[in-house]
Amino acid sequence: MAVIGQNRWSQLRALAPVRVRPARSVLLRQGDPGTHVVLLHSGSTLVTLTGSNGERTLLAVRGPGELLGELAVLDAQPRSASVIAAESCLVHLIPAPDFLSFVETNGLLNPILRHAIARVRESEAVRLELATACVPIRLAGALSRLVDAASAHQPAVSVRLTQEELSQMIGASRNAVGAAIKPWREKGWLETDRSGGLLIHDITSIRAHSHSAV
Repeated sequence: MAVIGQNRWSQLRALAPVRVRPARSVLLRQGDPGTHVVLLHSGSTLVTLTGSNGERTLLAVRGPGELLGELAVLDAQPRSASVIAAESCLVHLIPAPDFLSFVETNGLLNPILRHAIARVRESEAVRLELATACVPIRLAGALSRLVDAASAHQPAVSVRLTQEELSQMIGASRNAVGAAIKPWREKGWLETDRSGGLLIHDITSIRAHSHSAV
């Protein structure tokens, strides 16, 4: 985590053993108390907000080196969003008392709060995009965030979310997502895999096409 430096990040990780969490497992649940923070060692996660009718919105994607769930620990309030493993992840689960003691001892409260505020602003920008942009732009934005956070930067990046899951998270119909994906698949920028997810080959072209189609 760049905000606290590699040395302190290593010290923080040492407070708890590494654990494996499978794809689609819930790492933090919206509404739960802040009993611990999650240090993401490898893998990528989805930060989602669940509405009053059960609808889920994708607020952000976080990759290796991220600290998750710290706000609920710092302000002793229920968690404001859920965090779900987008792929198999390695994590460290730091109990709240140990995290708070570490923050106080190392004088890290201000930099961590500034970082958390920046991420809240980022999530607000995503929510504005989801509320105002057309489906191709919303989908391209979600795929971009997933690709950027992928733990393995290879020529093709696997997104282990079905088109149904993607449609729910960007607030669109399954048919609208399929229509947006069709030209990208025809041009070879992505393909569907056997699990129902997507294999992204050229996210730059996908982003450009989504804006040019408006």
